[in-house]
Amino acid sequence: MPAERVNAFTESVIREMTRLCESYGGINLAQGFPDWPAPHEIKEAAVQAIRADENQYAITWGEASLRTAIARKMASYNHIPCDPETDITVTCGATEAMISTLLALVDPGDEVIIFEPFYENYRPDAILSAARPIFVPLRAPDFSLDRERMREAFARRPRAIIINTPQNPSGHVFNRDELEFIAGLCQQHGVLAITDEIYEYILYDGRQHVSMASLPGMAERTVTISGLSKTYSVTGWRIGYAVAAPHLTAAIRKVHDFLTVGAPHPLQEAGAVALGLPESYYRQLLMDYAQRREQAVTALQDAGFGCSAPQGAYYVMCDFSAVARRIGFAGDDTDFARWLVREHGVAGVPGSSFYHDPARGRHLIRFAFCKKPETLKLAAERLRML
Repeated sequence: MPAERVNAFTESVIREMTRLCESYGGINLAQGFPDWPAPHEIKEAAVQAIRADENQYAITWGEASLRTAIARKMASYNHIPCDPETDITVTCGATEAMISTLLALVDPGDEVIIFEPFYENYRPDAILSAARPIFVPLRAPDFSLDRERMREAFARRPRAIIINTPQNPSGHVFNRDELEFIAGLCQQHGVLAITDEIYEYILYDGRQHVSMASLPGMAERTVTISGLSKTYSVTGWRIGYAVAAPHLTAAIRKVHDFLTVGAPHPLQEAGAVALGLPESYYRQLLMDYAQRREQAVTALQDAGFGCSAPQGAYYVMCDFSAVARRIGFAGDDTDFARWLVREHGVAGVPGSSFYHDPARGRHLIRFAFCKKPETLKLAAERLRML
């Protein structure tokens, strides 16, 4: 019989929809991976590292070249000074950074605040860490912070709070005022902040990314998690990192060491090159994603979905209620997502997978627009058939 802990959650719905999409030959707007090539410079750097026989174990917590590049980037972009020798742990993706952090810093029975809708990994991570989630809903339709609900959650004296900004799946970007409010509660109640900032460069309409650890009083009580996957279109490389004060990093490194030993050595060398790309790369990234956002949102609205443009990241949460009424569809979100990919060849993710109470997401479906313009155009043509 399987362990009891695994009965408390399901397999990834996102990755299940990818498998279903492949079986029907559909367009995958479910899983958030780009369908265009990674930058030539970093691919060449990976090849060169392999040819140079950088193929054995790297230092467990990360090759020096990558940790140095991360420290430089954290200081210049995130405004978080850090020591590459004591404050950085390179992991097998931001996913491993999150579970390593929870296992290292949260005791069984501790409570952890999780905003909903949430990225689907956070709830299983809490369960695997034997923690108890406190779910705090963001306020629809703009997914803004509900300050009263936050005060109530912090009054329970949780151990930690997980903050994803820009947020998957809602696209909400926590602004400085919201983060300062959360920071004040963290300091008042002695709570650790764990921030997932994997979409930190993908922002719209002039918004600025603010890292929690850069705020006064938060450097010593924040773990900042990010990685290469989204910014450099290398989701399969699995290079992430956690940045924290030395006493927190020491604990994270111990867990990381026995979970995975280390991330792929040649890809770490290429990661150092990626973090050295010029500012023009990031400006072009923003321009390209802004165009894709407009293309995707327009197509979805034209097809009858209720949605608005996200503030950051590359997902759109849609209300499919009007579409379902128009076509006489009586099923729930899971039925609709399966029907859509089977009958129209477009895959999305059922909204209920992002909520503790599935009823809150039964009218929702999430689409990813990190796809080439021609891919989005073909998806739009299929959706118009609705």
